[in-house]
Amino acid sequence: MAGRMKRWCLRDHGSLDNLEMEDSPAPEPGPGEVVVRIRAAALNARDLMIAIGPSPYGPKPGLVPLSDGAGEVIACGSGVTGVAPGARVVIPFRPGWIDGPHDPAAMVTDLGGAVDGVLAEQIAVPARAVVSLPDAISFEQAAMLPCAGVTAWTALDRGGPLGAGHSVLVMGTGGVSLFALQIARAKGCRVIATTSSEAKAQRLRDLGASEVIDYRACPEWDARVRELTGGRGVDRIVEVGGAGTLPRSMAALAPEGEIALIGLLDDPMSLISPLPLMRTMGVIRGISVGSRADLVNLVECAARNFEPVIDRIFDFGDAPAAYAHLASRRHFGKVVIRV
Repeated sequence: MAGRMKRWCLRDHGSLDNLEMEDSPAPEPGPGEVVVRIRAAALNARDLMIAIGPSPYGPKPGLVPLSDGAGEVIACGSGVTGVAPGARVVIPFRPGWIDGPHDPAAMVTDLGGAVDGVLAEQIAVPARAVVSLPDAISFEQAAMLPCAGVTAWTALDRGGPLGAGHSVLVMGTGGVSLFALQIARAKGCRVIATTSSEAKAQRLRDLGASEVIDYRACPEWDARVRELTGGRGVDRIVEVGGAGTLPRSMAALAPEGEIALIGLLDDPMSLISPLPLMRTMGVIRGISVGSRADLVNLVECAARNFEPVIDRIFDFGDAPAAYAHLASRRHFGKVVIRV
């Protein structure tokens, strides 16, 4: 007979007041499943959209939120091999996408949206999905990786190869952008970043940005990017703004460069001319997080090269405050909940 556990649920949509803690039966592993005792979970902008909208999922009443979690395996179902109780693991954002090309059908396994997520003391997941953690990565650091980290990894690791001699543009100081900066530097790339304040600019330099552009003081930042690159432009742009910034991204792109399109933060309904992209023979590639294999590669890269940036850690009982802190946009790095 399963024991009991605590978990957070979204009773309805539209307000953080709908986030409630409840007592529920602890999960038992089915065939091919493991139960993970969650030790840390992390928030993403997506989680705010799901809670207060608009949301692509609804969400269903009673949804357990959050996609990003890490912990240790405490039970294994029948047929499970290769993982045992006591293993330190991180759970992929999309457990149904193990490897290979993107499969839209796997989106029905997205945690904290299509199905219940990780803001709980325990969760049952397919054993083949969990990723082992090296000792060099803490539960709090690991919990930051599955959504924002893997999105940044996919933006830089898929498409044309990147390495020494290549340049990357990242936008702002959100989770994806900070991970993209760190991953690009680990690959040996030169990184140019945009931000809105000198305080944030210095922190971006400390993380390895070669140049930082204040987009408020320099609204034509695409021209500044071209100036910094001798007129050539950058090889890869991690585009989190969407339609509102895409025209300048296209203008800042090097010949046969690539824009990894991730976000829709700024004016998603604008009409955009493709002419600048035709002039450079550039590519726009949509990003939809990534696979378990991408998470494996990211874990290995982080263990060797960088520490994920944590802004603040909240206790499990303070989950609404963690959401509110994320909504305030005062953070630099990821907001984490210790379970």
